[in-house]
Parts: sequence; structure tokens; C-alpha cells
Amino acid sequence: MRDYVIITDSTCDLPQKFVDENNIVVIPLQFNIDGKDYRNYLDGREMTNEEFYNLERQGKIGKTAQLTMFDITEVYRSYLEKGYDILGLGFSSGLSGTFNSMRLAVEELKEEFSDAKINIIDTLCASTGEGLFVYYANLYKKQGMSIDDNTEALLKLRPHLCHWFTVLSLDTLRRGGRVSNVAAFVADTFNIKPVLHVDDEGHLVAMRKVLGRKRSLLALVDELEKSIYKDEPQMIMISHGDCLDDANYVANEIKKRIDVKDILINCIGPVIGSHSGPGTVALFFVGNKR
Repeated sequence: MRDYVIITDSTCDLPQKFVDENNIVVIPLQFNIDGKDYRNYLDGREMTNEEFYNLERQGKIGKTAQLTMFDITEVYRSYLEKGYDILGLGFSSGLSGTFNSMRLAVEELKEEFSDAKINIIDTLCASTGEGLFVYYANLYKKQGMSIDDNTEALLKLRPHLCHWFTVLSLDTLRRGGRVSNVAAFVADTFNIKPVLHVDDEGHLVAMRKVLGRKRSLLALVDELEKSIYKDEPQMIMISHGDCLDDANYVANEIKKRIDVKDILINCIGPVIGSHSGPGTVALFFVGNKR
């Protein structure tokens, strides 16, 4: 049986150390801010997360581009030529066209590498929700699962991978067309904070509104407590838009309520951050349903 490599993209918002330690391949997406193009490397080699959010706070608007078929083909081919099979995990098709580029790349490569297995999965996840999906793919691989068994296990996991998040301001979502100008104005004027999640189709959905930042952060913990699998402690992930104190607050509140295996906290990168903005806090875990 051929060995396989896990390949994902930089919207997973995982720490560089984690992907290095586990030999996970990450393809960087591109973003543009203040008139310049950058690649969203997890280690911030072209622009750090802090630099990006400082520009956003100055009113600069980040713009993003999906991965192209060429971007993906180039990386996949380099591993296929070394004799690896590929387990490719892509950014939600409900939020980006990246997964369609993956599908087209695989159609081309399968003609060239007919003996190889190239399994791709639309994670229907974003940010460290996608990162948590990658975490489980890596865990299953370490447990000895074949590429096909891993794929099957991940598809069963996917409807249970919960995403809950809140934003400090609706302005960034307004600029991206996710909410109306009126809704953003009213919310920001009266300090109303939305609580949102990613649904079964990988789309962004507003679930409810609360008054004030602290209540919005506690609402994330409330949702976790209601629906998380409690059979055994699990890995929980939190990502944030350059607001580490708020992410730590959520982590501490979680620890007061349930036993956890571990909590990984990481900053939201520029690609996701271009659409969510500074001050976003997002929470990811495995639950009864999304």
C-alpha cells in the first residue's frame, strides 16, 4: 500500500509548527491589501497577521483570490511523482471556488497518474474549523487508517464539525456583501453582536443577535455546551482576528464548564480575515450536529 500525504490550503489557519510536525502540506491562497499582492503562508513570511490587521484597522480592505487549478496541480504533481497518494482537504465550496479548482486539477492528474489514489474532500469548513478537520485526518492517519478508510471516516465526521463565531463589527461583512448596509449600521450603533455559524452546506448563517461583546463571547460557549459530544474530552480549536485576550477568555470559560483534551488557539489569517475583520472570535468542536 502506497503512503499518502495530507494536502490542504492556508484557510485552515493552523499554526506552522503543527503542520511541520505532522508533515502536512499547505497551499497558500493569495490576498491583496493596500495595492499589493501577498501569499497567505501560515508562518506569515510575506505579511504577518498583526501587520494585516493593523492595515485593516486603518481602513484598508483585504481582497482574496481562490486557488487556481494550476496552483493545485503543481503541488499535487510534485507528490505524485514521488510515489505518494493524496488526501486533499479543501476550503468550503459554500464560501469559495477553491474546491472546484481542486476537482478540475484531479480530473487532469488522474489521466497522468492512473495508478495513484487522489481523494479530495470538500470540508465544508472554514478557518480553524478546516484546521480541526485536518487535525482529525492526521489523527486517523497516525492510527493507521488507509487513505480510503480515512476518507470515509472524515465524511462521517463532517456533519458534526461545529463552527460558531462572532464579530466585533459588521463592517467587514458588509463590505463583502454578507450583510446589508442598514443591518451593519444598526448593529454597530447599538452594540448588537451577531452569533453566526457555518451550516451543513458550508454557508455562513446568522443565528441570533446579542447585546454587547461579552455576551456574544459567552454565547459561543453556550452553543458548545449544548451540542458538544461529551463521551470523552476532545480537541477544541479557537481562532481570532488579532484579539488573543478574547480568545483566551472563551477558552477559560469552556474549561469551567467541561473537560477538554486540549484547546488550540491561533490567529485567523489574512484570507479569512479579509472577510471577517479584526475582533472575530470563532469556536470549533465536534458535536451532535452543526
